Amino acid sequence: MNVLKKGGNFRLWRVKFKKATDNWLLYKKHKVKESTYLNYNYIINTYLNKSFAKKRLNYFLRYDMNEFIDKLGKELSSKTVRDIILVLKSILRFAERKYNANFNLDLITMPTSYKSELEVFNEKEIKKLEKECVSSEDLRTIGILISIYTGMRIGEICALKWENIDFHKKLINVTQTLQRVYVEKNKTKVIITPPKTKTSERKIPIPQALYDELKKRSEKYSKKAYVLTGEENKYIEPRSFQYVYKKVLDNCNVQYKNFHCLRHTFATRCVRVGMDIKSLSEVLGHADVNITLNRYVHSSYDSKKKYMEKL
Repeated sequence: MNVLKKGGNFRLWRVKFKKATDNWLLYKKHKVKESTYLNYNYIINTYLNKSFAKKRLNYFLRYDMNEFIDKLGKELSSKTVRDIILVLKSILRFAERKYNANFNLDLITMPTSYKSELEVFNEKEIKKLEKECVSSEDLRTIGILISIYTGMRIGEICALKWENIDFHKKLINVTQTLQRVYVEKNKTKVIITPPKTKTSERKIPIPQALYDELKKRSEKYSKKAYVLTGEENKYIEPRSFQYVYKKVLDNCNVQYKNFHCLRHTFATRCVRVGMDIKSLSEVLGHADVNITLNRYVHSSYDSKKKYMEKL
């Protein structure tokens, strides 16, 4: 109780963690996108409430959060653990302000996130994929071609409609993304919202090879139709589109890499042909040019050696 006295607040022992999370969610509801809010709700119901729902806030004054992190780390990836702890810290930080408390959140050690090497397709594999998509009668394969030439995310491609493609100015307007999100532990729903950040809403120039294919196919469909289905009221969601993508890889005899590797491949090719990083960052819809720099710009050993030899 001495810690409570120092904080000048005696209400912490009355407030249960679940009550604090409900208040925090209410505070966040109109500040974040629906998908983000639902993700917060999922993390709380799946991971946090299971351990802390009935605990009172004064429990966290002495609780060693690093024990909880170690426990999570035995079953979950470091990224998932980081996502969980970031939500927990935000809830407790909110409670600190509301109840004039100090939970010593600076003592929490976040799990290390190791940077894995990016997987990309080589030029031979890309040519195989292009050839398969151009010759295919399955309209959905145009989405793979779009990713190869624009680096658009899978959810952005699934939400794309023909009206979002400006054939006069030769550009794609990225204004929405489609994703399936958790509503409850075993319940999901599809939502179509603006992309995750303001910079993700962007205009992407269309390379000529892609333009020709899009223009040819667009003549058959309503402008209000989804590009991948050709229908106004029927979309394909990312999980289902992944199956189409895998089938194309199998048809081409190309080793499987996840769909996001098309985006990495696009970015890597852009760097290779000399696109400036600011332009590439805008095309990819990154919130910060440093994300592009850290992820895609790496000098080779030969390049470093060449400059070192000049010393």
